[in-house]
Amino acid sequence: LTQVNQAPTAPDFDCERFGTGFLGQPVNTVSSLAFVAAGVAIIARNPRHLVYGSLVALNGAGSVALHGPYPPWADLAHDLPLVALAAYVAMDAAADLRGAPLSAAWWVMPVVVAAPVVAVAPEWGDLVQAGLAVVAVALSLLRARVRPALRRTILTSMAILGIGALVGTLTRSGAPLCRPDSVFQGHAVWHVLAALALWLLAPAVGSIGQPSRS
Repeated sequence: LTQVNQAPTAPDFDCERFGTGFLGQPVNTVSSLAFVAAGVAIIARNPRHLVYGSLVALNGAGSVALHGPYPPWADLAHDLPLVALAAYVAMDAAADLRGAPLSAAWWVMPVVVAAPVVAVAPEWGDLVQAGLAVVAVALSLLRARVRPALRRTILTSMAILGIGALVGTLTRSGAPLCRPDSVFQGHAVWHVLAALALWLLAPAVGSIGQPSRS
């Protein structure tokens, strides 16, 4: 659900050139609002997804802070919602595989552990995000394998997420396709496609059933 990027200690992280004013990276900042829109849409479609939708929206707010005004607490605001969302998706899939309701403690604990890490060493926060994202994707794919009714929903979501991650990787800072002054920013594409993937995944979230390999 995230990419490992160099810690934003320089003004040109995530490729787009960082300017002055509230919209430091205009394209990356505005595209971050896709997460907010997706979160609101998730909750509007099914109020039972209040926690999931709120975490998606918080990712957008944190991303706006990071790519826009970039206050001193931007890393924390950006990284903690990502950790929480990845942990939530991972533990929700694990709960489904166990056939048991999701316990808040299972996804809240990684956030509690990650908070001081992100605050002190943002680069380690990136590794925590990446690790949880890998676990979330792996458990989601396993969920798709044993839950045929959810398979199309999950695989479509994961495919879109993968395309977004590929585009973001090929256009990140220092990558061959990075164009700092272009209005086309691969990281912005990642924002939009990741938000779409999370919205598409919502019907599978909270689903608890008996695993079946049929």
